[in-house]
Amino acid sequence: MALIRVSKEFDFEMAHALLNYDGLCKHIHGHSYKLKVTVIGEPISDSSSPKLGMVLDFSELKKLVNKNIVEVYDHAFVVNEKSDFKASNHDMFSKLIVSKYQPTSEKLIQEFVEIIKKHLPSNVKLHNLRLFETANSYAEWFASDNE
Repeated sequence: MALIRVSKEFDFEMAHALLNYDGLCKHIHGHSYKLKVTVIGEPISDSSSPKLGMVLDFSELKKLVNKNIVEVYDHAFVVNEKSDFKASNHDMFSKLIVSKYQPTSEKLIQEFVEIIKKHLPSNVKLHNLRLFETANSYAEWFASDNE
């Protein structure tokens, strides 16, 4: 049986600031992120399965990524725990994420890899992620680079 890759794209808005960065991104700012998730596996061959011929139902991939990444990070402000940022109790900081890492695209994508891998069915593997921070700048992760 052939291995097939299945991909889905997701959009979310997120703000961040880079601790001790030597450029403009040290200031609080936001991006319109696009996350492309690609999984790989063999299409289901069990003729009694309602998912016959699918590697992973697009709706299942959508539910997994929306619940564990998009709903968490969309319109959130992400800041490194080592910063001295102090949020008030104001409602505008209700989606503050204090990360253990510098919230760059490179580190965010590593976080997303771990989240997605935890929730995939055992017969489906994560192949790659591409996280666009802007329309023409992105970070990529490939399973083959990390084996």
